[in-house]
Amino acid sequence: MKAKAMLWWDKAMLSRHFIIETINDQLKTISQIEHCRHHSAHGFMLNMVAGLIAYQLKDNKPQMNITNSEFNAIAIMAC
Repeated sequence: MKAKAMLWWDKAMLSRHFIIETINDQLKTISQIEHCRHHSAHGFMLNMVAGLIAYQLKDNKPQMNITNSEFNAIAIMAC
């Protein structure tokens, strides 16, 4: 593959890829957010909210340690 120039934001997120995947894995396995069949939209939302609450109540959560300049870049992209 040819080398491509990456944006600084992509480089920063690539270095934090492991932490992001760890959080996604914990949400899917420990908090049981991933469920194959939901019989209603209410059941899906209840499962999602319960999993997010369970994740928030965990003591040891991985952190991304985003700097102020990276946080400002996120805010600019969101607008």
